[in-house]
Amino acid sequence: MRVRNVALTEGTIWKKLLIFALPLMLSNFLQQLYNTADLLIVGRFIGTEAQAAVGATGSLSNMLIGFFIGLSIGCAVVVAQMYGAEDEDGLYRMVHSSMSIALVSGVVLSVAGFFLSTPLLRLMNTPEEILADASVYLRIFFAGSIPSLLYNMGAGILRSVGDSKRPFYFLAVSSITNILLDLLFIAVFGWGVAGAAWATVISHIIAAVLVMMSLSKTDESYKLYLRDIAFHGPVGKRALKIGVPTGLQSVLISGSNVIIQTAVNGFGTLAVAGYAAAGRIDGFVWVTLNAVALAAMTFMGQNIGAGKIERAKKGLRQAIVLVVIVSGGLGAFFLIFAGPLAALFNPDPAVTFYIRQVMLYILSIYWLFGINEVIGGALRGVGRSMVPMLVTLICMSGFRVFWVYVILPLNRTFDFMLLAYPLSYILTIIVYLIYMKMVDWLPKREEIEPIEEIENIEANA
Repeated sequence: MRVRNVALTEGTIWKKLLIFALPLMLSNFLQQLYNTADLLIVGRFIGTEAQAAVGATGSLSNMLIGFFIGLSIGCAVVVAQMYGAEDEDGLYRMVHSSMSIALVSGVVLSVAGFFLSTPLLRLMNTPEEILADASVYLRIFFAGSIPSLLYNMGAGILRSVGDSKRPFYFLAVSSITNILLDLLFIAVFGWGVAGAAWATVISHIIAAVLVMMSLSKTDESYKLYLRDIAFHGPVGKRALKIGVPTGLQSVLISGSNVIIQTAVNGFGTLAVAGYAAAGRIDGFVWVTLNAVALAAMTFMGQNIGAGKIERAKKGLRQAIVLVVIVSGGLGAFFLIFAGPLAALFNPDPAVTFYIRQVMLYILSIYWLFGINEVIGGALRGVGRSMVPMLVTLICMSGFRVFWVYVILPLNRTFDFMLLAYPLSYILTIIVYLIYMKMVDWLPKREEIEPIEEIENIEANA
């Protein structure tokens, strides 16, 4: 089966970025929609405590799964570089190495999630009245780690070769299934938060099957042969060199959010419910800027692989403009309608107060976070994933932990706690701009090593 992929190495840059990013945005919107549906349906049919229980798991699940998603991004970068360089042999090995990494990662995450969920929730000071439900939700959620990571890896491969449409179609099917199963399991069968978790796992399985079938049936150079799934050292090591720092970066961001979630838990169940609902709302803005960041990463990877350094540089500038327009516009829209949106999630005035406060502090400056994400994606696309990891460690994770444990005790209020977000965005962009001004971060044409040369070096070592 042949599909029309977006060739990012030629044509008008901003148009190619937009054409590639739009299906990504729609995919992310759908994913955010069914995550939001979980929370809405749980809140409406079970109650505020159950809603808080599901919401309280978000930062922790993101932290545990984030590292492995980072590995998939590393694989996607190498796939994009090889596709841009038209290295079919290297592409074959990278596709099959990617799937072996996804399978092993899924097993590790399933086991870790099952045993660590409850202890970590206790460490986060999760309110006792929601702890049992939160534990049940997380354990079932992590049971579906293998299909989740297979989908993310397969979707990353497709996007890296310029096909962002099929991942969108697969996620559309998965999202609709999730919402329907939420209603069936919660509203009809009365399975509670366990029903929401099982709905999510089943939807992940469907998405994984669809993406694996797509890769297996294609006639393109990135075709997947299930019997050939194995880890190929040279290409696998190149992917891990990018993916491990990217995964650690995700863990660092999610870890700092876990620290903030712990602080939120100290304000009680109503604050937890409000914070979780606001997170689902601002998530609709995050998914758009994330789509542009992924588009920038793929664009950089393909053009670096093709040796088009100047085009890569222009692409970064245009991606920054695009993310400011998109995330700034959406952020303003959600701020204007903050009141009705808050009431949609929970009519309790105490909960809606927390929702609106979180939206105000985060969405008003989210466009800065969008610039940070695009710059980080561009750096990963050229293979310099250590830089965004270190910037994240210091400017986001480090700063937020410092804020919660050192600054917050001076004025322990909900609003003062939320200042950690915009201040960390500002600090991060300052450091990125200094780095890009002082360092020649784009590789020279002669620095781009074909995979065959790497193999020859290792064979003779």
